[in-house]
Amino acid sequence: MAVTWRAVALAAAGLLPVLLLPVPGTVVVWALVVVAACVVDALLAASPRRLALTRRVPTSVRLGEPARSELTVVNIAGRRLRAVVRDAWPPSVADDGGAVVDALAGSRVAAASARVVPSARHRVDLPAGDGARLTTPLRPTRRGDRAAGPVTIRSLGPLRLAGRQATIPVPARLRVLPEFASRRHLPSRLARLREMDGRSAVQVRGEGTEFDSLREYVVGDDVRSIDWRATARRGDVVVRTWRPERDRRVLVVLDTGRTAATRIGAGADGTGSPRLEASIEAALLLSALADRAGDRVQVMAFDRQLRARVAGASGPRLLPSLADALAGVEPRLLETDWPGLVTQVRSHVAQRALVVLLTTLDPAAVETGLLTVVDQLTTTHQVLVAAVTDAEVAALRAGRATAGEVYDAAAAARAELERDAVAGVLRRHGAEVLEALPDELAPAVADAYLALKAAGRL
Repeated sequence: MAVTWRAVALAAAGLLPVLLLPVPGTVVVWALVVVAACVVDALLAASPRRLALTRRVPTSVRLGEPARSELTVVNIAGRRLRAVVRDAWPPSVADDGGAVVDALAGSRVAAASARVVPSARHRVDLPAGDGARLTTPLRPTRRGDRAAGPVTIRSLGPLRLAGRQATIPVPARLRVLPEFASRRHLPSRLARLREMDGRSAVQVRGEGTEFDSLREYVVGDDVRSIDWRATARRGDVVVRTWRPERDRRVLVVLDTGRTAATRIGAGADGTGSPRLEASIEAALLLSALADRAGDRVQVMAFDRQLRARVAGASGPRLLPSLADALAGVEPRLLETDWPGLVTQVRSHVAQRALVVLLTTLDPAAVETGLLTVVDQLTTTHQVLVAAVTDAEVAALRAGRATAGEVYDAAAAARAELERDAVAGVLRRHGAEVLEALPDELAPAVADAYLALKAAGRL
């Protein structure tokens, strides 16, 4: 039995008869009256378990975008339902903006008769056989699959002194996709791509392997380029001409090991987003750009095993496939298996490709991991290592006010020197390296891709 504030007020009202009749039994009698009233009121309340409950939520929503959870409540208890209904969702999904109550079509209870209670609590008053649709606003703040909590119903009696309460599971799941805030950088990079394809000379090595056209043989042409069938049809010797391949291969690898869980820009309150979020933004922007350029794109997330992979998708299907595959990818608190990652790359990409590793330049992690296998990748592929820098660490370098700030600045400067040394070693092994702040990583990776493509190094 659940007791409301009205029962407490009724018990407090007993002070008046106690003062008027100060006899020993007055308090006991009044307490029995209050308890009896609460018990009778709870028995007259509609059973919260005799309700038909259904939830409807969108299949998916992008991170930060609003959504709605619609809970349909139909009163089949045979009594009038006076209740408070709580539609529970995880804190990373719930919106503090309040809740909305709508009457079902054909309902005898107007929407105005239901009072809205904040934090996904709805007060309803439904006759027997009637129903209402309760709408709870959602605004997710974390990626992944978010399961709805149970529905709690507190049914009150006619006097609203007490009632019955039940918690009923109503399964529902909302998939929160990556935000893709870096989409705003795509138009400018596409304009640069069109300019590069249309007006800029692209440096290439060799004659290329993609067929271009046929022309008559001239002295000095390679006899291996003669097209004998076309020669027989025309009666003149004809040779094939070639051009560099346009559909290069791009493989984006997201490191989901323990370093991907590091929060970038986290202050004293522990806020900030994990490094993996910036990597996902960079992977989405680069994939969209490379697909528009006609390249074949693959994306995988790996730590000690393959967590997600998208291959074979292109055009309008690419970004939805990537968003769905990366929605549930989370960092794992374990060391990345770099030899295993090399095996995965070799098994999925047989020809030369641009391999973009979205990881960290933490010296300890690189020296014991990536540095031991980078030669195995650079001998076959063009490798680009992209990492996120922390603006808070950069801010520490400027501190000189106190002795503590000086020590912090020295530590930040030393860490930066160590990262620069690691980046230099990776470059000597044939890899391209870049670092950028979380909001700047995605466009920096896209710019590096365009520079490599213009230089004919893919």
